[in-house]
Amino acid sequence: MTTQLSARVKELIAKSRIVSFASWEQSYPKEVIQLFQTADDEGRYLTDEDLEQIGAVSPETASLLNIARFLRDRVSEIVVEAREQVLLTYPDITQPGGGLYPPERAEACWRDFWHFLRCITYGIAGGSTDFTSSEGLQYMNLLYQELQVPLDAMVLGLENLKSASLRRLPENERDRLTPYFDRLINQLRAFS
Repeated sequence: MTTQLSARVKELIAKSRIVSFASWEQSYPKEVIQLFQTADDEGRYLTDEDLEQIGAVSPETASLLNIARFLRDRVSEIVVEAREQVLLTYPDITQPGGGLYPPERAEACWRDFWHFLRCITYGIAGGSTDFTSSEGLQYMNLLYQELQVPLDAMVLGLENLKSASLRRLPENERDRLTPYFDRLINQLRAFS
């Protein structure tokens, strides 16, 4: 079964950009910001080459770059764990009548989890919790409303991405990394 997206939904998808690097212009040269922007435009995690180039300009961020790499390399298992927790909390969500039915809706949700973690790793790699776009998130809110996305499940999924990620990191790093996750969690909670 293929679901046709309306013109409005397609427009909202295009405008639903989670990240913005506008506030980073004082911290990084344009070439480095462009590495982040290109990765975001391509919907991918930062590559090892990207991370090395960022580290060459900002050697003080080496530990954060390593954490971004670590999370990128474990994204599949982190998303699986977050998904499992959502399904335990909302066992009927993927069944007929559930908020993530039919299966294409559930797959889109799990894909959003992958993208949420991708965006958070940009903030970590950049050493800035100011990595979100207010305008892009407003469009994402409208998109979620239009598609009737179960927001409680998405927030829970994001909280579980945080838990699954932090659990894999050294205990002494967890407090330092919590704000990167909380930035996006709090903004998603504010959706109406």
